[in-house]
Amino acid sequence: MKTSHYESVVIINAALEESQIEETISKAEETIKLNGGELSETEKWGRKRLAYPIQKAKSGYYAIFRFSAPTDLISKLERFYRLDENIIRYLTVALDKVALQYIADAKLRKDSDVEQIVGTDSAKETETQVAAE
Repeated sequence: MKTSHYESVVIINAALEESQIEETISKAEETIKLNGGELSETEKWGRKRLAYPIQKAKSGYYAIFRFSAPTDLISKLERFYRLDENIIRYLTVALDKVALQYIADAKLRKDSDVEQIVGTDSAKETETQVAAE
């Protein structure tokens, strides 16, 4: 069976407690895995203000799932999203080669930025220690 790469953005009701949000995210991950998907990454963006109210909610908890899966998984996953009352909005898109390359490049940039920040902090500490002596 043919598999493709997907990205699914989910907005969860922000009025829920943190444990309920984590449980909803875990259920979505489990749905992906149980139906033949291979989850590569889960990003939790946290609570964000919505551009417009959705079901009378002004903020939502954003979670992004990146995974590869057979094409029939998407209908099952979106059915799960529709039936889960904690999920107020969702969008699943297929990723092409350009999008996959962009994501990989963004991860590399993020990692190199972290290394530069860590390297800069340790260099400042060394300079401070030398100046103190």
